[in-house]
Amino acid sequence: QVQLVESGGGLVQAGGSLRLSCAASGRTFSTYGMGWFRQAPGKEREFVACISSSGGSADYVDSVKGRFTISRDNAKNTVYLQMNSLKYEDTAVYYCATGFWAGRATTQKQYVFWGQGTQVTVSS
Repeated sequence: QVQLVESGGGLVQAGGSLRLSCAASGRTFSTYGMGWFRQAPGKEREFVACISSSGGSADYVDSVKGRFTISRDNAKNTVYLQMNSLKYEDTAVYYCATGFWAGRATTQKQYVFWGQGTQVTVSS
């Protein structure tokens, strides 16, 4: 059973930074790609970023490019999302997720396992 546990959310002022972490267990972490999604109140869940199993490649939604960085530590079975220059519109519940692929995946249907989410609130 794959388990994903996010942490690191909180309240931050616009322009500030947060780093989210997602600890994975239940299978060989380094074999699979990982991703982050978010869901704002009243909106559909959207893709934010993904990273390949080796960490060598990543994709981002346009709205976070240049501000967010996804990374992973395969020795610690953890994926991170460094969020800088946060904006009010980044406020959402952020979810870590994974599936059965090693590369990159940007669509929700490719993801099978999901964490419980962590709240990020950016005050304007």
